Amino acid sequence: MSVTRCDIFCKVIDNYGDIGVCWRLARQLAGEHGLAVRLWVDDLASFQRLAPAIDPQRGEQMLAGVSVCPWDVRTAVAQPAEIVIEAFACDPPDAYIAAMAALPRKPAWINLEYLSAEDWVEGCHAMPSPHPRLPLTRHFFFPGFTPRTGGLLREAALLPRLQAFRADAQAQAGFWRKLGVPSPATEALKVSLFAYENAAVGDLLTAWSQGDREIFCALPEGRILPQVRAWAQGLPSGAGGPVWHSGRLTVAVLPFMPQDDYDLLLAACDLNFVRGEDSFVRAQWAAHPFVWHIYQQEDAAHLPKLAAFLGHYTRRMDEASRQALDAFWQAWEGGQGAAQAWPDLLAALPDLQAAAEAWQKYLEENGDLAAKLLIFCEDLLE
Repeated sequence: MSVTRCDIFCKVIDNYGDIGVCWRLARQLAGEHGLAVRLWVDDLASFQRLAPAIDPQRGEQMLAGVSVCPWDVRTAVAQPAEIVIEAFACDPPDAYIAAMAALPRKPAWINLEYLSAEDWVEGCHAMPSPHPRLPLTRHFFFPGFTPRTGGLLREAALLPRLQAFRADAQAQAGFWRKLGVPSPATEALKVSLFAYENAAVGDLLTAWSQGDREIFCALPEGRILPQVRAWAQGLPSGAGGPVWHSGRLTVAVLPFMPQDDYDLLLAACDLNFVRGEDSFVRAQWAAHPFVWHIYQQEDAAHLPKLAAFLGHYTRRMDEASRQALDAFWQAWEGGQGAAQAWPDLLAALPDLQAAAEAWQKYLEENGDLAAKLLIFCEDLLE
């Protein structure tokens, strides 16, 4: 059957990753698949950082073909859509769920789960979960890295756009001007640094400043910025403003940027430090080597997730490249030893670049999440 309407529920917990995923999905379902999408968000002020056109004081508003709605008392009286997506088990309002149950034909109710490369994901993907009291069934939809998962978010125009940008020197120069920083020197290694707080960052920056390679570090506004500022203020010459210099290192502080600009930043750099889920996925589509700062959980529950992804990502690499990447990722995640692991990672970058391009092609063959999700929901509604 033909589906026309979709509701997406999102609670902004922290770090913008949840709203980042939901905003990408909402735009793609509306723009590429023609659905009338309502995105219910409980924190429009935080959302505005990713989408500056959002007015946090307004009610329902249209942006990029999506109806953005504040998640408030009006949500409970909304007519449910044919597809209802709750992001990361955020639980739609009870009254909205009751309205779903009262419909003659029940909506396709999806819990869009967190991304993981662990083996159990394939077994849990698409599993049903009947409601304990109401005639409703929720299905778990897991993003993932294998054909037996939901795949990853990827707009149809993304890869051609990134490829064209990488091939256009003038477009790249204009991009840096737009961000208010000078273009990196031709010979410099371009690195984007987006991470949670990390005790290893000071020693790594010192290693970069004292190393043999010219490094241009693009530093998006984020949680690691105060630590980098503290390191910079310790330099003999001091540091201030959006661009700092120390030895062979240039650090350019970037303003908070919309998602499309961040995608270009990843494409413009030779090595990308990313965190959480959204930037982690986008770095893989950028097809450059990257370092993932996984979101830390209690009882070190994040470590098996890190190991599982490394197992997939490095399985076709040569031993030296795999060891260099693994050693640096572990040092970065652990907050110590990154400076010592840096020389081996730097030496492995040419091979890691080839591996990143091959990995991108592999992911592309698995299909994109929005299309697979829509097919799954249409099957449920037949």
